[in-house]
Amino acid sequence: MFCISTIVCFCLVLFSPVAHADVFIPDNEYHGYYDFEGIYTVVGNVKNQNDFALIPTITISVIDNETKITKTLNHVPIPPMVDIPFKLKFPEIHGQNPVVLKAELKYVKTDKPPIPIQIIYDKTLITYDDGHVTGRIKNIGNQTVYNPKIFAIVHGYEKYILDVAQNIDRIEKIEPGEILNFTIYPDPSVSEPVRFYSCFAPVDTTVIPLTTKKNNGDFDFRYDSGAWYYAAKFDEKGTTLNIKGYNSYPLETYANFEFPPISGNEKFTVTLNDEPIEFIQSVDEMGFWHVAFKVESRSQGVLKISGFEKGLPPELPKIPQWIKVNTEWWITNQISDLEFLEGIDFLFEKQIISVPERDVIAESQWKIPEWVKISAEWWYEEKISDDDFLNTIENLVKRKIIVV
Repeated sequence: MFCISTIVCFCLVLFSPVAHADVFIPDNEYHGYYDFEGIYTVVGNVKNQNDFALIPTITISVIDNETKITKTLNHVPIPPMVDIPFKLKFPEIHGQNPVVLKAELKYVKTDKPPIPIQIIYDKTLITYDDGHVTGRIKNIGNQTVYNPKIFAIVHGYEKYILDVAQNIDRIEKIEPGEILNFTIYPDPSVSEPVRFYSCFAPVDTTVIPLTTKKNNGDFDFRYDSGAWYYAAKFDEKGTTLNIKGYNSYPLETYANFEFPPISGNEKFTVTLNDEPIEFIQSVDEMGFWHVAFKVESRSQGVLKISGFEKGLPPELPKIPQWIKVNTEWWITNQISDLEFLEGIDFLFEKQIISVPERDVIAESQWKIPEWVKISAEWWYEEKISDDDFLNTIENLVKRKIIVV
């Protein structure tokens, strides 16, 4: 037995707002509960009724046995007239009747274009008796989207909102015009029957930032996963990271941890409950380490990642070193204009620089005047700073002197 999910694209329903009338969290789409592992969880839905995209910052406070615990979430970019749900965990809370206070909501405008993924609202969007939903998405843009996620609000009968859920089967990428399937399960701790899903929202990042102490300083890192990780702690040497984690869902998922390099020569080992697990260690274009592995269904335990160098990471440059190498090769005519512009395009993709309404054109049309090599050479020779070089490139692209 199953039923077709209620089709609600943007959830433009007006309720009493938490913040600005044009950006708000409806009261009946905002509440807290204890999840499958007893972790207090706050879920909600941010509505953007502006004609511009924005990045909201959500500050949530919970009263637990007369103690006020506050956390801030820097949410993903929200396109105009679109909703995107959120979920925030509070493992510090253990009381019987925590009270969630009104959220504080701020935002900044962003020029980042919306993710070009469309939910297909047809008979393939199905909610099943056990509460999970299946559906399809399509890339309606002209560029590949990597690691997209699908968020949705889970509705019940007595409670308007039961949970905010996302697909836990990893979608590595979706090519332009491609259609892929997705599956979403509500948290197993949701005991009430699921009535329907709404506010399906594609996003291209759900990376969760964490900070823990390491060698008398703060160590910032991030992870992306269908599982949940908390209580991160380094050993006294600062070489092994211990972190608790669990996957409460009936599907295998993944985890991808991102660490800033200290020496750049780190070699990691990973165990779960002191048993070695298979993992992949890699480095991205920005020079950050990635440790990725599969997470079994309905699993939990203590993850240990060993192999960190002692001390804290040095401050990394804004521009990756490989782009500087490319610049040297370009100004000495060892690579073409196109190969150099691929590095410049990377800076835009990572939002290291941005210009409003940048046209995305075919690589065959990319162009660059010869005299721009002078500025590039000054930057390579450190006669101008990274910021000066970035400002120069941004200005040239804005004036369409560089087309990329």
